[in-house]
Amino acid sequence: MDILPWVEKYRPKKLDEVIGQEHIVPLLKSFSEKKSMPHLLFAGPPGVGKTTVALALAHELFGDAFKTNFLELNASDERGIEVVRGKIKDFARTLSVSDVPFKIIFLDESDALTPDAQQALRRTMELYSEVTRFILSCNYSSKIIEPIQSRTAVLRFFPLSKEHVEKMIKKIAHAEGLKVDDKALDAIFYICEGDMRKAINILQGAAFHSKHITESLVFKVSSRATPKEIREMVEKALRGDFLAAREHLEKIMVSYGVSGEDVLVQVYRVVSEMQIPEKAKVKLIDRIGEYNFRLVEGADERIQLEALLAQFPVIMEEFKK
Repeated sequence: MDILPWVEKYRPKKLDEVIGQEHIVPLLKSFSEKKSMPHLLFAGPPGVGKTTVALALAHELFGDAFKTNFLELNASDERGIEVVRGKIKDFARTLSVSDVPFKIIFLDESDALTPDAQQALRRTMELYSEVTRFILSCNYSSKIIEPIQSRTAVLRFFPLSKEHVEKMIKKIAHAEGLKVDDKALDAIFYICEGDMRKAINILQGAAFHSKHITESLVFKVSSRATPKEIREMVEKALRGDFLAAREHLEKIMVSYGVSGEDVLVQVYRVVSEMQIPEKAKVKLIDRIGEYNFRLVEGADERIQLEALLAQFPVIMEEFKK
């Protein structure tokens, strides 16, 4: 029986095995071949391969000496200045014990570092650049101070395409003896939105229930309503059938255990794709944003979502006049 999550079990070990990010992988391969690289800043959404390519690059550079020449830290756990002055500085000042003239410190979620810690890190990067290279990973590069950004080569990672996600899901399904329906693949991509980690976790969650992965099973394990059900609810609200829309909302939230914020995100996606007047769509999306803010601030989910549905026919009526 597997003890490793599939995210780790099927994590690529070499750069050649990485799926997607074709604009970045060749550059990292050239760093590996030349055994030379600048400090790097990986910026992009979660689950798109930032940690994976950093580990693959380190494995290719150091081989068997990987553990003694690579330090991985998560800045969301250790975000203060003491970590930079302690752990990071101690590792950065020692010499490499391989044929590569430098070691690598990989700092994941580095946008969680406090401004003081980032200033201390900037100085450490400067002092030990001959023997240590830094790879910083973050979701938002704007949260990294300018002096660090200017000392790094910034590589931007993008959400993975449907083709890339399906390729990985099919590879894992084949290895694990699973049958995945085409509609289930579509559902996985609809939910993960280019986040490979989320896609693999959904597949593993579904595999605990059945070796045959169907669309309904995918939505069930990920606690999401189907786009069709959300669309039906929105259409009823737009037509002014508030009681039927409210009943549909209750069914979605109880049957799937969907949170209010997740319902709002799905409503937003449905409204964005609907064939309705552009001005009405703008007003609806503006109202969705307002109610999302209310939920984030802690308002009651059911009351706010029902209030939003009650707004829909009022907005549509404005544009019929």
